[in-house]
Amino acid sequence: MKTERLYAITVYLLNHGRTSASELAKHFEVSLRTIQRDIDSLCLAGIPVIAIAGAVGGYEISDRFELNEEYATADDYSRILTALRGLASATSDPRVKHTVEKIARVSKPEDQGIVLDFSVLREGDSAILQQLQTAAALKHMVEFLYTNNNHETRIHRVEPIAVLYRWYAWYLLAYSKVKKDYRTYKLVRMRELKITDQPFEKEHEPASEILEKMDRIDSRSYTRILIKCAESAKMRVVEYLKGTIVQEFPDGGALIQATVVENEQFWLGTLLSLGDKAEIIAPEEIRRRVLDSAEKIVSLYKKL
Repeated sequence: MKTERLYAITVYLLNHGRTSASELAKHFEVSLRTIQRDIDSLCLAGIPVIAIAGAVGGYEISDRFELNEEYATADDYSRILTALRGLASATSDPRVKHTVEKIARVSKPEDQGIVLDFSVLREGDSAILQQLQTAAALKHMVEFLYTNNNHETRIHRVEPIAVLYRWYAWYLLAYSKVKKDYRTYKLVRMRELKITDQPFEKEHEPASEILEKMDRIDSRSYTRILIKCAESAKMRVVEYLKGTIVQEFPDGGALIQATVVENEQFWLGTLLSLGDKAEIIAPEEIRRRVLDSAEKIVSLYKKL
């Protein structure tokens, strides 16, 4: 186990550069003392780990050091194959399928005990997904018609960085020259997509780093709600709204706490679909919002 961790620390430092002892301890789920002993072991083994003191200090490996040997094991390839097959199930991109074939060739037929079936992620026109990936690779701007949450529709010209799946949908991460900032655009809201001949005017950081910074300054408004659920609705609230049970009732029902994004509709639709099996206890403004939506639905059917 220690040998595997030492190797993993080496690879991590090569990939991430200078990293503090506390970050390493958190990542590898061990104590600070264990990390310090591991660093000592790496140095004794000839790995040139450099310790940098100070507020921005940490451990890093000398730039002169490289892993020249083939260091991916058969088990590693098997895990890679599992992940790639999951990606292939989420998209119809033939390039991914070709990559699966290549990795399958060098991977031993070992069952990892997990299957990643993301076919439910195939959303809308898969051609849009591939077009955006192509534009990001070419570093060419794209143009599309977009309808936002306020039902406003206009043309956007952006520099596409990457497509990503989060919050139950596919999004484009892109740089907006108009806003001079990074934005995410929901793919199902796009129409008339075109790849332009105009190259990027700006060098961008990797998508993962951009997203990490965006997440730290998330501008969305969140609200914590308290829901009283009947037994038949309890697990659906936990599953779909990521709720936490705070109190169980003798009849099998429960009091559940969840955090929702105010201007999104998924959670509201989920609650309305549960009918009288789920009641929002607090806050009062959310109770009124649900009541208003329910009254509008009832008024439609009163005409029958």
